[in-house]
Amino acid sequence: PILHREAPGVPVFDLFSDAPAFDAEASAYLLAAYRGSMPAGAVFLAVVDPGVGSPERRACAVRADGQWFVGPDNGLFNVVAMRASALEWWDVPWTAAQLSATFHGRDLFAPVAARIARGDAPPGTQHDPATRLRTGWPADLARIVYIDRFGNAMTGLRAVVLGTDDRLTFGTYTVGHARTFSDVPEGSGFWYENANGLVEVAVNRGRADRQFGLAVGSSISIAEDGVP
Repeated sequence: PILHREAPGVPVFDLFSDAPAFDAEASAYLLAAYRGSMPAGAVFLAVVDPGVGSPERRACAVRADGQWFVGPDNGLFNVVAMRASALEWWDVPWTAAQLSATFHGRDLFAPVAARIARGDAPPGTQHDPATRLRTGWPADLARIVYIDRFGNAMTGLRAVVLGTDDRLTFGTYTVGHARTFSDVPEGSGFWYENANGLVEVAVNRGRADRQFGLAVGSSISIAEDGVP
């Protein structure tokens, strides 16, 4: 309701209503992959905020390669920022007229996102992005970051960093690459490049999460060119 009230006529799309709970790092790699489906000038309202209400957690608005990101400054936008060619960063003050302790998505971030979507400047103070970026994060994350309703397991790895001869290992299981589901027998596991460029683990007509015991946070390793 806040977005429709504050930015009437601006279309709203729900990318993920079930982003990894409490896991800003996993969500950061997911967000960085899925931003590519949205146009320049798009405003992303993103809230994975286990530190909501605490004085240590800043709020921020980030412009990365022409797209805007509004939400908590807890690493959620770190991967987007790491990969950006052009980057600007604002600290957003907690100045909402009515600001609850635990619902900043509604009371703080949504009004700021609506303001930017209307064409207004973000509130707050602009900072050098280098002072806000978290260091030491890998370019790609070798763990599961999302499980969809079919049991397919997305990783934080971009498919461009793997070769088609590479295999993925998790626990006692190892799978090779396939282009699509029908390329392997029913019940067989494989990895493939999903529609947003991420490496995803799947089972033809099955659930990879159950068959391989995968969950958000599960680590994976890569056997390059088929050599363990």
